Amino acid sequence: MPSVIAYGCDDATTQFHPLQIDIREPGEGEIYFDVAYAGICHSDIHSARGEWGPVAYPLVPGHEFVGIVAKVGPGVTKFKVGDRVGVGCLVGSCGSCEMCESGYEQWCTSTPGTLWTYRADAEGNPTTGGYSRGFTVREDFALHIPSELDFAACAPLLCAGITTYSPLKHYDVGAGSRVAVLGMGGLGHVGVQIAKAMGADVSVISHGRSKEADARRFGADHFYATSEEGTLESLRGSFDLILCTVSADGLDYAGYMAALRPYGVFVDVGLPTEPVSLPLRAFVNGGKSFAGSQIGGIAETQEMLDFCAAHGVIPQVEMITGEEITQAYDNVVASRVRYRYVIDTSTFPETA
Repeated sequence: MPSVIAYGCDDATTQFHPLQIDIREPGEGEIYFDVAYAGICHSDIHSARGEWGPVAYPLVPGHEFVGIVAKVGPGVTKFKVGDRVGVGCLVGSCGSCEMCESGYEQWCTSTPGTLWTYRADAEGNPTTGGYSRGFTVREDFALHIPSELDFAACAPLLCAGITTYSPLKHYDVGAGSRVAVLGMGGLGHVGVQIAKAMGADVSVISHGRSKEADARRFGADHFYATSEEGTLESLRGSFDLILCTVSADGLDYAGYMAALRPYGVFVDVGLPTEPVSLPLRAFVNGGKSFAGSQIGGIAETQEMLDFCAAHGVIPQVEMITGEEITQAYDNVVASRVRYRYVIDTSTFPETA
């Protein structure tokens, strides 16, 4: 069993430091790869700080990472040594329930259900994620990284990319669609690019105008600042779909529902911490829908990667070292990153 250097934290204060972790040799149908780059998602922060439930420390997060296949186990047919590979939010499911057979491994209905990339395996044992120099995974849950994608910048597509691609595809966004992306952070700036590549007329709705130039560079046709009086009211009946990437509490959801055209849909992927209350007339008037979305299955995630490669969609990232992860967490919470941090694992020390 090889051991590699990773960065983990010992408690909810998330002070990251190098540690040595054991990685299993690839077994039947598994591959081992050397991790090159790992993105930092806000979900990592929620998890590491115990905001989404109890955590078994030390914790090594990371669920959007890419690398090069170094070993293949018996029976592997989809990958070979030297391939570019990525892993996203999930690393296992039963494969035989109705959801898995339909390509929705993220909704696996068996017990224990979907296996997420870090925190626990099928037996409840602690597992490690992508802030590491190496990772072993079933080949069925690994993704091919197209050669057209910038290897150092593409890791966030494994989470931010599929999180925004899946609902845009599900609701048939295309030429003639009027789409608004609410919030333009790590998720939103990718969602803008994908919606534009799908052919939509794309608006960005943000609190202020500090990101307007970036939004237009990413493909936005329109930009609206809610800090300006009357903005939301002026948008009544404007959009077929609003993709909400904001996790802050206290949004004017009724106002955003009013900004939808008849039969429009408001899709939330931001997951605020507090419950949301909406009057039923916000739905009934205009036959509108309020929906949620999470990620996508493995086939859809590969489809997303191929789509992004074909259309030049790529996250804007800031590269950091392992020693900068602790500060990066605070910066993400304070919205001081444009737009996704990516850890370069070549900066990790040789020993912990």
